[in-house]
Amino acid sequence: MAMLSPAGGTAARPNPRTVIGLVVGVAALLAAMVTAFALPAANSGPHDVPIGVVAPAAQADRLSQQLDGFDVTRYDSSEAAREAIEHRDIYGSLIVEGRNVDAMVASAASPTVATAISAIGSRVSQTAGGTSQTVDIRSFPPDDPKGAGLAAGALPLALGGWISAMVIMLLIHTPGARVLTALGVSVVGGLVLVATLTYVIGTFDGNYWVTSLAAMLGIAATCFAVLGLRELLGGAGLGIAAILLIFLGNPLSGLASAPEMIPTPWGRIGQLLPPGATGTMLRDVAFFNGNGALHAIVVLVCWLVGGLALYVLGVWRNRRSHEVDEDEIHIGRHAVDDGVVTS
Repeated sequence: MAMLSPAGGTAARPNPRTVIGLVVGVAALLAAMVTAFALPAANSGPHDVPIGVVAPAAQADRLSQQLDGFDVTRYDSSEAAREAIEHRDIYGSLIVEGRNVDAMVASAASPTVATAISAIGSRVSQTAGGTSQTVDIRSFPPDDPKGAGLAAGALPLALGGWISAMVIMLLIHTPGARVLTALGVSVVGGLVLVATLTYVIGTFDGNYWVTSLAAMLGIAATCFAVLGLRELLGGAGLGIAAILLIFLGNPLSGLASAPEMIPTPWGRIGQLLPPGATGTMLRDVAFFNGNGALHAIVVLVCWLVGGLALYVLGVWRNRRSHEVDEDEIHIGRHAVDDGVVTS
């Protein structure tokens, strides 16, 4: 018996291959999503995390051999180690004084790594029969002591840029207006994002305007990358953007822990994608006076310039294609007119 469509006609039976392909495709997509989001967390742990040690050379060498997963650098004084932390060269340092081992950390750089360094200091001091204490030289504000607002920001940054670009392409129809709208979204979005993290959640307590400029760059890089891919590659461009920003960029950003806590080389790859680079830049600008932010800035500028280049190329190609189509129509009309006159 034939199936009736809602309009009263006969609905065609779905192709079994289409149904099977849809089911298998959705299952594969779910598996990929779970893998992308869960695998980095399941294999989280120190992978060459840079830390310092203030101790005699022989003792520093022994600690370096014992601390698996940490890249240990020896410093001559606690002041030198503190300067290295503030310049984002290391996450923290162990200060060895006889049997006592103090941990100097900056939990704003990574609460996870700060906790690990503190635990190492406590373990080493207990083994030697001494004591240990932790000194946090740069922490998150009291309203958000774990930096949850920053850790949760990777997905909104990725989705925000992706969705903004889609809405712009849907509602704005001229190339120049799309660029201006994307710039407006980046400026306003950066101001709102940092205002929310500063005055509502309490994650930031640094210079609002400088931090907002960093957020603007991150949003612009994301938005223009999506616009460029969409303009040049169409629907496939949106798919590529989703993979880069959401499936890879979000779980590999390292905002919840640190890039060095993600298996190699995925942590480094995450820092080459907009969500990870934006999060690192915001952290460095808000808490460390911009120290360590150069790499993230270069990455985001490359995404911004690259997105603009793809967008310009896509606009030029589409215009050329439209002009060729119009020329063909014009030639066809002349041919028809000539045929009518001849007949």
